[in-house]
Amino acid sequence: MKTTKLIVGLAFSALSLTTLPTQAQEKFFQAVGTPYNPKVEIAFNRYYTYEGLVDNMKKIAAAHPDIAKIESIGKSYEGRDMMTLTITDFSTGKDTDKPAMWIDGNIHSNEIQGGEFSLYAAWYLTEMHADNEFIQQLLKDKTFYITPTINPDARNDFFNQPNTANSPRSGMMVLDNDGDGMNGEDGMDDLDGDGHITMMIRKSPTGRYIKDPQDPRKLIMVGADKVGEYEMLGQEGTDGDGDGRVNDDGVGYYDPNRDWGWNWQPDYIQRGALRYPFTLPENRNIMEFVMKHPNIAGAQSFHNSGGMILRGPGAEEDVSTYNREDIRIYDAIASKGEEMIPGYRYLTVYKDLYSVFGGELDWFYGTRGVFTYSNELMNSYLYFHKASQGRSQDEMFEVDELLTMGDAFVMWHEYEHPQFGTVEIGGFKKTFGRAHPGFLLEQDAHRNAAFTIYHAYHTPKLSVLDVKEEDLGGGLKSITATIFNERLMPTHASQDLKHNIERPDYVTISGAKVVAGFVVEDEDFKKFSEQKMNPEKIAVENIPGMTGVKVKWIVSSASNYTITVDSAKGGKASWKK
Repeated sequence: MKTTKLIVGLAFSALSLTTLPTQAQEKFFQAVGTPYNPKVEIAFNRYYTYEGLVDNMKKIAAAHPDIAKIESIGKSYEGRDMMTLTITDFSTGKDTDKPAMWIDGNIHSNEIQGGEFSLYAAWYLTEMHADNEFIQQLLKDKTFYITPTINPDARNDFFNQPNTANSPRSGMMVLDNDGDGMNGEDGMDDLDGDGHITMMIRKSPTGRYIKDPQDPRKLIMVGADKVGEYEMLGQEGTDGDGDGRVNDDGVGYYDPNRDWGWNWQPDYIQRGALRYPFTLPENRNIMEFVMKHPNIAGAQSFHNSGGMILRGPGAEEDVSTYNREDIRIYDAIASKGEEMIPGYRYLTVYKDLYSVFGGELDWFYGTRGVFTYSNELMNSYLYFHKASQGRSQDEMFEVDELLTMGDAFVMWHEYEHPQFGTVEIGGFKKTFGRAHPGFLLEQDAHRNAAFTIYHAYHTPKLSVLDVKEEDLGGGLKSITATIFNERLMPTHASQDLKHNIERPDYVTISGAKVVAGFVVEDEDFKKFSEQKMNPEKIAVENIPGMTGVKVKWIVSSASNYTITVDSAKGGKASWKK
């Protein structure tokens, strides 16, 4: 009897072991709009160094070889590879034969979450592809070029070196920031070694501040007729070169987003500009990649902060660059973005913020005719879902108390300073304020990625419709076809048309003996524009969004013929009899 019980028990145990995987699968259930069982597990409640981003990008490419490829598009200033993912359904054609969306982030070193948001877009597209019909069709039609960090050196510097939330903005090219002959020798002095450059205070009989009795994190300025306990010394650090300023010799100030070859201005006009357009190798690499990929029709750059969807122009001098028809398209896409990303506002750079010369956003549109947005990520609305003044000190203290449980603030603690004597060091960490707390990162990443997908969806999609034949007698007949654009964006932006940036769209008939070819300007009033040279291959100036153009051939023979469309930014389409 005991033997029988033992055998049954062992059999039951073995059965339990064999069903463990099934039971494990039953312990979770797919949430709507999220990959169910991703091949690549990436946590989007944290930040990744350059190496971490690249590692995840390589895993995505390895797990999804049919829809993702990874390559370096060049080297950074310090020699790091600028890694880019190309995502499309390669079984339906080459990436360069489809309308493409460029996505990048982290042009400014402290604007870190652009890296994670770009990575999320790549991860979501690849992991949802197997089960989501919309994504499947999207990648049949479109291509995504995704470069999560376009400033990899400075990204690592921000994480691995002591910094504030606002520094450094630049890359790693070293400059003499204050004209004292020292190029970055001082750097940031992290006195307590915690990786964060916070603030210093010191007890003083003439101090103007006291600590809040209800909240010792806060400093309160006393009234004009009272004396406080502390004086404010400013940023944590030392004066390494004796010029009276703390931490003044970092990597130097320049702005990678003032380095682009559109309406570029020198530093004395545009603060942050370098010696000439595309001084920086990182920006030059992107420029060269984009020039080699005329199929890029839309672009998105992720910055921080403030919760904004920005379009150009960057400067008032460029108002005439953006005509009414293109602005209507910008407005249509961005207004939908405001619905998709709560708390974000759609703004124009020069009108609603400040003037920018030599910016990436204007270069993409001005020189390439690419509809481009720059999203300023992280909006304080996300904290408590109410309007606020944006990163006010009181709100930041409240967030730290109620939502991050004190993790965002370095409490005041004493330190023996070599120049100031006994000081206290404390303040908000570098990864708080401009950057999302971990618990807000994934939701905002998804919403912003969804906006870029919506933008990509509305790059041109062409089809050949309504092909008609008419017998003209004498062995001749006419063939008329409509080339329809099913999306909002035209095959050529107005800036493109104005400066002949890209070649025309070509509509070709093969398998027929062509006598004459025309663009139909007005079919009702019989207005045609004849193309006398190579009439079988008609050059069309533009195919506007949500409408079409008609072409017509006179042929002397045609039985089984094919009509094809070839557009740099609109992709390819065909119709066969």
